[in-house]
Amino acid sequence: MKPYILLIEDSDDDVELTRRAFSKNHIINEVVVLRDGAAAAEFLFEGHRDGRGLPQFILLDLKLPKISGLELLERIRRDERTALIPTVILTSSKQEEDRLAGYRLGVNSYVRKPVDFNEFVEAVRQLGLYWIVLNEPPPSAEVE
Repeated sequence: MKPYILLIEDSDDDVELTRRAFSKNHIINEVVVLRDGAAAAEFLFEGHRDGRGLPQFILLDLKLPKISGLELLERIRRDERTALIPTVILTSSKQEEDRLAGYRLGVNSYVRKPVDFNEFVEAVRQLGLYWIVLNEPPPSAEVE
């Protein structure tokens, strides 16, 4: 199975920016996009992945319809099948409470979306390089 990135984001503009930033940085992994927390929970926990294994890493927005990003993060960490998937909150929230809650729930990284496109491209480049190239996932995360 090819490694892929799961992007959980409800903003069409942010999805397009993220895809463009990956493309511009030659990150060729498939990006699976889900637009709300309920769809993401179904995808991750009910096996509706169309034969795909689990994602290499998750980019998670906080302000999602149906199930919030923080609630979804809590579910991801609570389930042994998904608990070790590297998860990065990628959000426009400047709320310290959101950042603290994310870390308390076990997020691997919290990145604020830059407003400037070039800064956004650079942030996505660094995320991609780290989580796809440099990071060594735990062996149990590679089972599925």
